[in-house]
Amino acid sequence: MPEIDITVMQGLLVAICGYVLGSIPFGMVLARIMGLGNLRDIGSGNIGATNVLRTGNKTAAFLTLAFDAGKGAVAVLIARAMFGEAAAQIAGLAAFLGHLFPVWLKFQGGKGVATFLGLVLALSFPVGFAACMTWLAAAVIGRMSSAAALVSALCTPIWCFLFGYPVGFVLTAVLALLIWWSHRSNIGRIIAGSEPKIGKKA
Repeated sequence: MPEIDITVMQGLLVAICGYVLGSIPFGMVLARIMGLGNLRDIGSGNIGATNVLRTGNKTAAFLTLAFDAGKGAVAVLIARAMFGEAAAQIAGLAAFLGHLFPVWLKFQGGKGVATFLGLVLALSFPVGFAACMTWLAAAVIGRMSSAAALVSALCTPIWCFLFGYPVGFVLTAVLALLIWWSHRSNIGRIIAGSEPKIGKKA
């Protein structure tokens, strides 16, 4: 963990701003703007890029991925610029929790994979790049976004040590646990052999 070098008020400010930014449901907003309907009624009902892709609109899926990753990265970068490393990690965690539990959607949000990758890239680009490549490799091999996310999340705390960012181990371990928790239904379908493949339309 990084040295705690911020005040309680600064930490609270960073956490609130990170949460609000992370809670913006870009997938639902883009789906409505682009006439794709309510994501809650499509595929898995999830608000993330994978479910947006099930509408068949690749542009919407890419934009959802970019914005969801971007909100995690922006939260980290602004907090780091203002208050340092501890603030950056608090902001990253808050943005991730905002995506999982957005107040605007009665605390029923997405599964956090894009936001996770975005904030890790901002915390440490080598670690984030390794996490992204792990996701990509697992996705190419297994053709399941959920399985790729589980593998990437599990490996990221290890990448923190291997790529020179050991202070990120605790945070990424906590985020990995949350990703596994948010994917508990996917894990059941993977075991049962009924998890949909990447790109399958609703």
